[in-house]
Amino acid sequence: MLSMLADYSGLFGGLNVFRYITFRTGGATITALLFVFLFGPRIIATLRVRQGKGQPIRSDGPQSHLAKRGTPTMGGLMILSGIVVATLLWANPFNPHVWVVMAVTLGFGAIGFYDDYLKVTKQSHNGFSGRARLALEFTIAVAACFAMSLVGSTRLATGLTFPFFKEVVVDLGLFFFAFGGFVIVAAGNSVNLTDGLDGLAIVPVMVASATFGLIAYLSGNAVFANYLQIHFTPGTGELAVICGAVLGAGLGFLWFNAPPAQIFMGDTGSLALGGMLGTIAVATKHEIVLAIVGGLFVVEALSVIIQVASFKLTGKRVFRMAPIHHHFEQLGWSEPQVVVRFWIIAVVLALAGLATLKLR
Repeated sequence: MLSMLADYSGLFGGLNVFRYITFRTGGATITALLFVFLFGPRIIATLRVRQGKGQPIRSDGPQSHLAKRGTPTMGGLMILSGIVVATLLWANPFNPHVWVVMAVTLGFGAIGFYDDYLKVTKQSHNGFSGRARLALEFTIAVAACFAMSLVGSTRLATGLTFPFFKEVVVDLGLFFFAFGGFVIVAAGNSVNLTDGLDGLAIVPVMVASATFGLIAYLSGNAVFANYLQIHFTPGTGELAVICGAVLGAGLGFLWFNAPPAQIFMGDTGSLALGGMLGTIAVATKHEIVLAIVGGLFVVEALSVIIQVASFKLTGKRVFRMAPIHHHFEQLGWSEPQVVVRFWIIAVVLALAGLATLKLR
């Protein structure tokens, strides 16, 4: 919305700053941060009253988690509210990529909200039906991929690019929609599985968002894309504004989610933020780079897959408990140790992902 003020820069030259994505990204970060800071306590108080017993805690999990009973969930509402407000204010409303990413984010957020609602009302970990949930997620994701193929670069519309190779593009044809949908759904559920300790998921999400904000800005700028010899994806630079909003909202949420957490993110937030990251990766044609930058999320998801497969096939467990962050807790690591060390891993992986932009 505020980007339209640049149209009046002829009357007042200072308004020209609203034309720059970097300026509006900073504005979105600050706006989302202030929104969550200002309205966060009220949202937490409301959720605590309405939820009563809060998010159910696994009785078979680490015993230290039992002290968290009564903590409200659905904190993703705080994050999403900040993102929506900041994006509406600072992003270009005429950019279709912005609306596609926001549609996936809010769609996945709605699915996560319903799942959280069922868990809280039933006081059980059995929420939304797994198959129905995945079906809805894939429907939203495939629709988003189709929309992006229409508004994106014709040459790259259904193409898959590879890090370290500047000219290699594989046209996936119709398979692109299945592949892109898988990336988005996998990203959403991987972040969802990572959200198991206070502050564990939100910081890696912020790190990945900041990384993809830079990637989106560079990929959407013809000059920088040509200099770095990465594929130019027109219009995707505007997605940096959304990434900035995620960074601000995430920082605000972390204030309340830091141990001991006053509120949990819940599926409302983790599913939405993961879906958003996956959609931005597909839009910027950096799907494989997402697996590097979000490597922590990949490992968390793989630990669950390996654990389930091993137990069904052999009756034995590979990890003491899955997802893998609980495995390290069972080994004797304290919760803060697990969280901070996983944050460090997330930063290292983000740097590795950024290195792919130059090593071509």
